[in-house]
Amino acid sequence: MPQIRILDEETVNQIAAGEVVERPSSIVKELVENAIDAKSTAITVEIKGGGIDFIRITDNGCGIAGDQVRSAFLPHATSKIRSADDLQSVRSLGFRGEALSSIAAVSKVELITKTDEGISGIRYVIEGGQETHMEEIGCPEGSTFLVRNLFYNTPARYKFLKSKMTESGYVEAYMQRLALSRPDISFKLIHENKNKIATSGNGSLKDVIYHIFGREIAMNLLPVSYEDQGITVEGFIGKPTISRGNRNYENYFVNGRYLKNNIISRAIEEGYKGHAMVHKFPFTALMISMDPKMADVNVHPSKLEMRFHNGEALYYAISEAVRRSFVKKELIPAVSLEREKEKPAPVPATPEPFEKKRRSIEERFQNLTEDKKKEIREKKQEPPPVEKEPEKAPAVHSVREPADYGKQISFADIPVLSEAARPRHRMIGQVFDTYWMMEYEDKLYFVDQHAAHEKVMYEKLMAEMAKGDPGSQMLSPPVIVTFSMKEKAAFEKCQDVFAGLGFIIEPFGENDYAIRGIPLTLPGMNAADFFVGLFDELDMGGKDISPDIITGRVATMACKTAVKGNTRMSMQEMDALMDSLLKLENPYQCPHGRPTMISMSRYEMEKKFKRIQQ
Repeated sequence: MPQIRILDEETVNQIAAGEVVERPSSIVKELVENAIDAKSTAITVEIKGGGIDFIRITDNGCGIAGDQVRSAFLPHATSKIRSADDLQSVRSLGFRGEALSSIAAVSKVELITKTDEGISGIRYVIEGGQETHMEEIGCPEGSTFLVRNLFYNTPARYKFLKSKMTESGYVEAYMQRLALSRPDISFKLIHENKNKIATSGNGSLKDVIYHIFGREIAMNLLPVSYEDQGITVEGFIGKPTISRGNRNYENYFVNGRYLKNNIISRAIEEGYKGHAMVHKFPFTALMISMDPKMADVNVHPSKLEMRFHNGEALYYAISEAVRRSFVKKELIPAVSLEREKEKPAPVPATPEPFEKKRRSIEERFQNLTEDKKKEIREKKQEPPPVEKEPEKAPAVHSVREPADYGKQISFADIPVLSEAARPRHRMIGQVFDTYWMMEYEDKLYFVDQHAAHEKVMYEKLMAEMAKGDPGSQMLSPPVIVTFSMKEKAAFEKCQDVFAGLGFIIEPFGENDYAIRGIPLTLPGMNAADFFVGLFDELDMGGKDISPDIITGRVATMACKTAVKGNTRMSMQEMDALMDSLLKLENPYQCPHGRPTMISMSRYEMEKKFKRIQQ
């Protein structure tokens, strides 16, 4: 029978550390939150090797008194609470007293600290939970933690870490969220001796958003301000034009603490409903304040979860705050006239010259006298002159007998979607701004313009990807996108695939890339929106991104650029798209399997009008 034994202190500490220290970002989180609780106004985080090899965190807070340094590294030692009753109203970010002991148990830690009252500071070194050095030292007020060789004494846990770039991305993501939660504190993140994040600490949340997420997002924000039942919601929500394909950009903080919570996410999306397409999620930076007694943060060691005593009131306050932020707001996206002159906006499913011709004819018509306009309108109402059809060889005609109305009457049985049949198509027009009517032989065809254009774009893209030479359409000026370290690592894995699709993408600074060219097969597509949507759909959780995933997503998104229903199209545009459709190998179904067209025979119509007997 197995014997029950009490574990030694070193083993206990390493097990306890497993609940707090999962990866380098866990260490950064605990130490930076301690720095905030120490009333710091400037905090610098430096990492190397993804934080696995080296982490340095420097703050200008109150420091730790020399006679309390050893105690700070003991399990469950804290200055934040005194008893269990304090858990009901805790406002500090850290309070468990587990952070320093857990970090020291699985790494080599050096602390340099000094209080305002102290004449000199203290340098304290502890490795694997064992103190190795302590001495007085000259240093500025505040604290500096140096953490080296994470999990050096627990190889079983070391092997579960991701790549150094991925781990760096986790640290960056945490620092971004923290900077959003405290715009009054100056944060700096240094990665491999390069600045990644730098905020001023001037108290402006919008400035922080600009520095982290870039100009495009910062310029498309709506302020949020609402208070109800003791719950206050402040901050910003993005306009629909910058909505995303996942919830990664939903940032919200309860009493300054970042967390993920289903009640809050659902409330945000309920208030946002009706302002964006299905499966699109908003950018948010919301600060939620409430009585600490209404929330329980003592749920999980990482403190990323929280329980609420009045979830219904919280749900209503957040959804109403988001909903009211859209009331009477201008949501039309702004465009640059200069850019339109450089690269005219494409007309859906047609080359630009057709649109120019249409506008030219319309402009000339408006400049005519009223009498001339009236004369033209009257002429339009006259039946078109009957053109004499060219003579055809007798063998080509189908013989029509009175009893043959139910048969397929065609020009030598030529399929309607073929080059040979094209000259005999008679385009009648568009109905409901969505479907075209076209006559061919004894049938009336209805064409779904979205399904037709969707199939044309899909087939073109797939064919060009297959031959490996898609060609590129240059953008002037180029579109600049800003990647996080996590996104940058994902892009670097598949940049050759993008190049093979016809994208021309070049580095444009530390975190920025310039999209200088897009595939010729994707006319009219917003390059930045394409990339945002594509990266949102990709699984970037550390898995390899295969070319098949990329090409599949690109093909799907190419379909989304097709001309939609409820879009007016000219006769020239319809003819141009029909020409493209009939060149396809299978023009009859869109990529999702819906028909591109349906037909009604002359026989069926004459039955409906009682011109023939059943």
